[in-house]
Amino acid sequence: MHRISLSLLLFTSFIGSAQTTQDSITNPQNQLNAAQRILSGNYGKAVTVGAYGELTYNQPEGDNGELDVQRMVLLFGYKFNEKTQFVTEVEIEHVEEVFVEQAFVNYAVGDNVSLRGGLMLVPMGIVNEYHEPTTFNGTERPAVDNVIVPTTWRELGVGVTGRFSDASISYQGYIFNGFKSTASDGDEDVTGFLSGSSGLRGGRQKGIKSTVDSPTFSTKVEYYGIPGLRFGLSGYFGKTQAADDVEQLDGANIGISMVGADARYAFRRFTARGQFIYASLNDTDAYNELTNRDLGSALIGYYGEVAYNLMPLTANQRLFAFARYENFDTHASVAGDLMRNEAYNRTDITTGLSYHIAPGVVVKGDYQFRQNKDQSSDVSDRLNFGIGVWF
Repeated sequence: MHRISLSLLLFTSFIGSAQTTQDSITNPQNQLNAAQRILSGNYGKAVTVGAYGELTYNQPEGDNGELDVQRMVLLFGYKFNEKTQFVTEVEIEHVEEVFVEQAFVNYAVGDNVSLRGGLMLVPMGIVNEYHEPTTFNGTERPAVDNVIVPTTWRELGVGVTGRFSDASISYQGYIFNGFKSTASDGDEDVTGFLSGSSGLRGGRQKGIKSTVDSPTFSTKVEYYGIPGLRFGLSGYFGKTQAADDVEQLDGANIGISMVGADARYAFRRFTARGQFIYASLNDTDAYNELTNRDLGSALIGYYGEVAYNLMPLTANQRLFAFARYENFDTHASVAGDLMRNEAYNRTDITTGLSYHIAPGVVVKGDYQFRQNKDQSSDVSDRLNFGIGVWF
């Protein structure tokens, strides 16, 4: 028994890491996500192993509740030499679906410049890059980062990342494959993957035999020169991808221009964050006619959140009381004969507690007041609880 305990202790020491940045909500300037922690050299070893996961309980008003192991993500990294590293994340969703969330090689050209290639996160907004459960308040991720920014949004590509340290500016720039918009169903009909209810989410290719016709460009620039503040500007531009047998049809592809702005701020026990995303879509009238879908020509979403740590700054634990207001509309505008669906114009108010009982472990509880602009349809309010870990 002692030998087993000693072996486990040595193995844990080998793969473990300093638990100081897993839930760095209170320091946006130094906040790292899982891939960044591996690349930063916190572990000091060639092989790195970690994980994060979420167990959630959702109770809509008037309906049965749902318990779910929402996700379990296994993290692996390997350091070939001082310049070259490999990072991958393997995600198990709902205890039944397995996806590769990231898998890329990072080559450090210099101290502040790296080249990357593989399956990577698209740098848009906050949560698509920082979605480990201890890095955000609320049991569920903000709805804007589900419907407008289709988190977790990752695609195959190559790019560069780095910083201008003297100017307190970091940057990312990538060439990716785009969303898949259409495919043939084997008959004369064409299947469309984009819609009014879910926006662009259904078009994510996730590195699964991805169709590529024309590349897309994604970039993000962040400024961190003011103490406690991190401000970002994001952009994504290009066209969707269609299957070979339909790509010549009118409406098979659409153009996408998406821009975003986000900010995170922390001062002592107070934190705040906000985000705005706008996407303009071209040729949606032809796309809807071809696919019999109801895709809007503009998508818009934003939220603002404030939180306060109820525990003393000297305490090892933290208890954040927070409130978040968000609005999103996948029919912000429509083209052609399509009528706006007011049910797609949603407002959510979420308020609750995030209790960080140890670095890397959080217990969450919140209540969501949800409504849309369509008076004839209803969105149920919801009570949520969750447990999140990251190590």
